[in-house]
Amino acid sequence: MSGNFFSISELHTKFLSGEIRPVEVVSEHLKRINDNQRTLNTFISILDDYALRRARELEEELPKYRERGTLPLLFGVPVGIKDNINLKGFGTTCASRILSGYISLYNATVVDRLLSEGAIIIGKLNMDEFAMGALGIYSFYGPVKNPVNPEYLAGGSSSGSAASVSAGEVMVSLGSDTGGSIRLPASFCGVFGLKPTYGTVSRYGLVAFASSLDQIGPIARNVEDLARTYVSIAGFDDKDSTSLNVEVPNLNALLREINPKEITLGYPDLVKQAQMDEEVRENFFNLLELLSKAGFKIEEVSLPHIKYSVEVYQIIATSEASSNLSRFDGIRYGFRKKEGDIDEMYSVTRSEGFGEEVKRRIAIGTFALSHGYYDAYYLKALKVRRLIKNDLDEAFKKVDLILLPVAPFPAPRVDEEKDPVDLYYLDLFTIHANLAGIPSMAIPYGRTKNNLPLGFQVEGQVLSEPLIFNFAYYFEKNFI
Repeated sequence: MSGNFFSISELHTKFLSGEIRPVEVVSEHLKRINDNQRTLNTFISILDDYALRRARELEEELPKYRERGTLPLLFGVPVGIKDNINLKGFGTTCASRILSGYISLYNATVVDRLLSEGAIIIGKLNMDEFAMGALGIYSFYGPVKNPVNPEYLAGGSSSGSAASVSAGEVMVSLGSDTGGSIRLPASFCGVFGLKPTYGTVSRYGLVAFASSLDQIGPIARNVEDLARTYVSIAGFDDKDSTSLNVEVPNLNALLREINPKEITLGYPDLVKQAQMDEEVRENFFNLLELLSKAGFKIEEVSLPHIKYSVEVYQIIATSEASSNLSRFDGIRYGFRKKEGDIDEMYSVTRSEGFGEEVKRRIAIGTFALSHGYYDAYYLKALKVRRLIKNDLDEAFKKVDLILLPVAPFPAPRVDEEKDPVDLYYLDLFTIHANLAGIPSMAIPYGRTKNNLPLGFQVEGQVLSEPLIFNFAYYFEKNFI
């Protein structure tokens, strides 16, 4: 279902020459969505009328841009947003029954920024419920299939965000990443995905899962499109108390050439120790050999506490989730079960409104925060989180960037039996970036014997997005 699609710069050239119009672009993408939806299930809501109306408005603005010879970064670009990001006047379900019927009263900051750069939001994308999951199977609206082969899963929790880009249903999308939820589905679907530095992209208007870990980021089919989207949405926002007041790099800074001989790449010792699929392991070490031959210096780095990332994450993330999700009670909005007195109504509404995985994580988080266990679990997890951050700080004194696989194994089959606890270890290589707040990008590289996409991630110090993009740009030009 995937194929050769325009890049944004190619699309803009056609807009300026008059070869194609925004309405035609939107219509083509809507047709592709409707053709694929029954098979892939990437969207929760498809905004046909809204997108076409927006496209017609942009067409009226085209003459003034043709006079200037330039277009806004995302002008006329069909974009999908994960359904935990608010778009005024439309539903935001978080793929949960408990938010059925809820209509957003305001735009997320990232939505306003997309619109200001001329983007056309074409729909709200399917996901794991409240962003809790790694395979895209925990949605009230059904699982998302992989466009490369629909017998396999797309990954999660930003399942629709990655699958829609891979399938050509949108040109770029937004997802959220709490423990790998952009990078993992991007890798499974063979596209690029960025988890930015924590605080560089506003979380205002994102429905919170774990507030100290959540980060909105872009997914795209090529590095330049990814960079355009990142530049469009990044920047300080006084509506987000965790927003960083730092300068956003321009597009040229992200797409510069690098000299491999000036860059030292590290990989953690965990890669040699961890249990993983042999094809994933072989692909990763072939990658290191390829980069070494290209002139990069490769070093193994010690990250002694990274092996505890999954356990630390499961305590911190579930604890924050148990608090954040307490607001969903059926009283003010969303699903409500009319049962008995108010206590019974709360209980039945939450029991029937939340899916099994969300209830499992709320229970774990409530336990970790309960009297007698707070010190033993939650506070200890916070201390180990700091040690993981310290390990990374030390490693970045020796290397410029760190490379890892994205997931320990490729996308599983839709019909494969899955143990929920085993699935937590899918995020083994991704979680530490969220715990430390550092940027990390998933880059497609390699295929399995079954022709499923593989990939790797490149991560750097806080605010090192320019170097990460420069590396990805070099890699794409030379090896993809």
